[in-house]
Amino acid sequence: MLFGQVANFKTNSNIPIEKFAIAINSNLKKSILIKSAQEVDERFHSRLTCKKKTYRYVINNSKYGTAIYRNLETHIPTKLNIEKMKQAIKYFEGEHDFKAFKASGTSSKSSIRTIYKAEIIEKEKERIWIELTGNGFLYNMVRIIAGTLVEVGLGKIEPEEIIKIIESKDRKNAGKTLQPQGLYLVNVEYE
Repeated sequence: MLFGQVANFKTNSNIPIEKFAIAINSNLKKSILIKSAQEVDERFHSRLTCKKKTYRYVINNSKYGTAIYRNLETHIPTKLNIEKMKQAIKYFEGEHDFKAFKASGTSSKSSIRTIYKAEIIEKEKERIWIELTGNGFLYNMVRIIAGTLVEVGLGKIEPEEIIKIIESKDRKNAGKTLQPQGLYLVNVEYE
């Protein structure tokens, strides 16, 4: 899997930019790896100037799960109806007020966001990827959407009910917030 985390900082270092990744990696834990570095305009901010983000939520939908990946995915042993989940996820596309999908205590002034692409991807060994690309996401929004889609997959919510949940702007109408294991920021786009 490729993941596109981006960070920025100011420095007065004399290290040439092409050597920066190597220099930083020599001082980091092995669980973190800098792949490249480049100079950017002083006004650039890795979080505030991005135009699109893609998140992926990984579900292991096998009977027993896995010990090796237990901290990297969410295990749901009950077989999910993937086709209904695929129908439901399309209702998230477009500009909506996602107030029903934000955690309490979120400091965002507006809960209006645009989802450009929303899809369910079936992977090998009974894994399900929920992928959302949008112009921004509220705190826990992806995990709440994933929890709502799991409810659809379990037959507790019909796909077309997603419209009513969005329109309600009421958090109690959406599914539960799934655990953080399985959530990945996959890509960040700036243009």
